[in-house]
Amino acid sequence: MGITGSGYLIILLHALAQSLLLPVLLGLLLMALFTVLETGNFLAERQCRRRADSGLHGLFRPLATRSEVWQEHSLLQELENSVLSAAQKKALMEFAARKDLGKRQRKALARALLDREEYRYERTLYRTELVSRLGPVLGLMGTLIPLGPGLAALGQGDLKGLSEAVIIAFDTTVMGIAVGAVCFVLSRIRRGWYQRDLNYMESFLELLEGRNGQRVEEQGKKGVSV
Repeated sequence: MGITGSGYLIILLHALAQSLLLPVLLGLLLMALFTVLETGNFLAERQCRRRADSGLHGLFRPLATRSEVWQEHSLLQELENSVLSAAQKKALMEFAARKDLGKRQRKALARALLDREEYRYERTLYRTELVSRLGPVLGLMGTLIPLGPGLAALGQGDLKGLSEAVIIAFDTTVMGIAVGAVCFVLSRIRRGWYQRDLNYMESFLELLEGRNGQRVEEQGKKGVSV
């Protein structure tokens, strides 16, 4: 026994569900294009990191091999000659230039610089992480939406209509899983890169802070001796 008026609701719901098929297909195609472009950007970034001796690693390797390097050249000179990105150099130079700040203010500024870099990295990761979640969802929607008309076509003996619906369902499933998997891998590898960069930036900020504290201590000793 059907509920009075439910037929209209079922028709409306069916029409709304079927109207989502075109946006789902368009979304999957855009995600596939985005994944191809992002994969190219990832490979270019990986190649740049290889040529630049893995980014921040090149800056700290002399410290591990020759500790006197910091006495031969200033930290700022090492920073200028390093393979850091322009944004990272700018952030660290901004911190090094603020010699008028006290210890607490310098710590707050260092935290703000690290937070800014972390936000920049998260903004880069946000896109691929979003696609890695939405891709399988749209793939599932693209699977279920055409199956309704396909089953209806099967009930009427229309095997051609059923085969077309199944082909669409399989294609959208494969595409959704593929873009989700690729973007997930890109996000995981990049997150490791960026976390390592942040750790090295934090270490460099601590070196600058240590030199500043040592300079203040030496000035205090000179004042006492005088």
